[in-house]
Amino acid sequence: MIRNKIDKRNAATFDDIRHLDLNGNEFWRARQLAQTLEYSQYRHFVPVLERAREACRNSGQRVKDHMEDILTMVDIGSGAQREVEDVRLSRYACYLIVQNGDPSKLVIANGQTYFALQTRRQELADAVKFTQLSEDEKRLAIRNELTAHNKHLAAAAKDAGVETALDYAIFQDHGYKGLYGGLSSKEIHTRKRLKTSQKILDHMGSTELAANLFRATQTEEKLRRDEVRGKARANQIHLEVGKKVRRTIKELGGTMPENLPVPDKSIQQLELAKKKQIEQKADK
Repeated sequence: MIRNKIDKRNAATFDDIRHLDLNGNEFWRARQLAQTLEYSQYRHFVPVLERAREACRNSGQRVKDHMEDILTMVDIGSGAQREVEDVRLSRYACYLIVQNGDPSKLVIANGQTYFALQTRRQELADAVKFTQLSEDEKRLAIRNELTAHNKHLAAAAKDAGVETALDYAIFQDHGYKGLYGGLSSKEIHTRKRLKTSQKILDHMGSTELAANLFRATQTEEKLRRDEVRGKARANQIHLEVGKKVRRTIKELGGTMPENLPVPDKSIQQLELAKKKQIEQKADK
């Protein structure tokens, strides 16, 4: 009962200032959020925005995807308005902002509760949708997510000292060796009987892709959290994380990734088939 009351108060507070753009995407405006969070002047709220930007950057997210500088009109009295600087915020950006606020303030505490609950609800909704996908659809979804996370992993590795293309290839090889029981990327490639031009990630089923996604996300997080410096240490971290993921699979009674079947179709073939379906629907 208490949680329901809190939830309703949070919804009333933060949903009242939620906006939808023409594409149905939700967003908040920084100036309105500052007033809701009881900042007497917007300039006092600016440092909180900067801390949220930094937190967003450190999490490997593109800041512009969550915090976009815009101009809005504000009333200045007698019916007149003027244009002022503002920031368009995503739900994730709002979450970072309230996490950087003072939890002793009731409105901040409510905000932390609200955005945490709403984020969890979205995760659960996405999980339900995911279970309803076909195997091919799951492969496409995870492969796209892995592509994005590999960019974040590359950035974290670069910060740690993995700078050249060769350095990164060696770094990635350590991750594969940990996850695949000592097999290098070249050996995995050979085991899957792939051509030189074919990428191993494009010839994995959803279970194998998921294991590699977990390896990538956990390695990135550890590199950043531990502020790892030096490519030798970064390589060792990637190897250790790969081994831990493999150990988890074993403990759960799962099939080792190198023993999972190779799908008949590559990711490129699935993408081409999906594109044709969309074109056929558009022509009808």
